[in-house]
Amino acid sequence: MSAGVPEEPFDLAAYESRARGGPCFVCAAVARRPGYLHEVVYEDGSHIAFMDRWPTLPAKVLVAPREHLEHVVADLDAEGFHRLMEVVRLVARAVEAVAAPERTYLYSLGSQEGNAHLHWHVAALPPGVPYAEQQFHALMAENGVLRRSPADERRLGRLIREAIAGGFAEEAAASVHNRPPH
Repeated sequence: MSAGVPEEPFDLAAYESRARGGPCFVCAAVARRPGYLHEVVYEDGSHIAFMDRWPTLPAKVLVAPREHLEHVVADLDAEGFHRLMEVVRLVARAVEAVAAPERTYLYSLGSQEGNAHLHWHVAALPPGVPYAEQQFHALMAENGVLRRSPADERRLGRLIREAIAGGFAEEAAASVHNRPPH
């Protein structure tokens, strides 16, 4: 990818085996299970947001309910959906503040066969990525994933947490807890 970050091939077979045969990756991350630890950028009593382990774009975060839910429509009432989407928006605004992307992609993937826990991807497309490498191409791990050092992962996570705490904390509390901001 032309984002200036080194790429490495993605082992799709190993990923599929882990997704289909391992524990729920979100529940394991919530439980802080070894092997499933992620850099957490936001959490409250109902939601968690953490850095994607295999990002295809430099600033990519996953947002999920803490509770194991699988269907974005059937498992959430309107209020729960609204609260989850407010957290997605909060995290996306922080990612945008840190990464200054050309576009921010928001999407929910998963399957009953693997990665069933409801989660949203927040993926910041850097400016200057050629059109042919944007959109679906930029999101497909088959095209390679980015590797950050643990120090870079912590730094990016810290910057996103600071953007949430500094720029959007009151808005987050108001929207997630259904209160008007002061």
